[in-house]
Amino acid sequence: MTIKEKGTVMDEIQIKRAIARISHEILERNKGAENLVIIGIRARGDVFAKRIKDQIKMIESVDVPIGVLDITLYRDDFTSIDYMPVVGKTEIPFNVSGKIVVLVDDVLYTGRTVRAALDEIIDFGRPKEIQLAVLVDRGHRELPIRPDYIGKNVPTSDNELVDVKIKEVDGEDRVILREVKDGA
Repeated sequence: MTIKEKGTVMDEIQIKRAIARISHEILERNKGAENLVIIGIRARGDVFAKRIKDQIKMIESVDVPIGVLDITLYRDDFTSIDYMPVVGKTEIPFNVSGKIVVLVDDVLYTGRTVRAALDEIIDFGRPKEIQLAVLVDRGHRELPIRPDYIGKNVPTSDNELVDVKIKEVDGEDRVILREVKDGA
């Protein structure tokens, strides 16, 4: 199997613009930041959640509570994984009951990660509403899940991957489309 880079889908400037636009859309839809909390899905959704929180603080001068989910134990394929999964820490230092939760992830694909995140959030209380923000929506849903806020739609085929690089983890901000080919 070989993986070939097809090109850059989003560069650093496009990612910054997408985060700014998503932040404005969140504030517009919810008529400000009152009653909002932001929860990012590890390992990149949490970084984008922090960036959205910072952007909202710049716009509204409001410090929105932020949390982080590790959905490993909530995955529907957890018992069939043939490797030792690393379970990270979930950190939600506030009550989600009655709040508008903005769930943040880097890429939306089948919807299974979001389903796991929804299950975990509900274990912390009963939010008034849960909204979904993603940097990239690549299609191919297996569950009836749709994002409320999208940085960029990137239609993909089954043999393509969307690889999100972020400064805090990878040293650069970039979204790359890759092609997977079988054989030598």
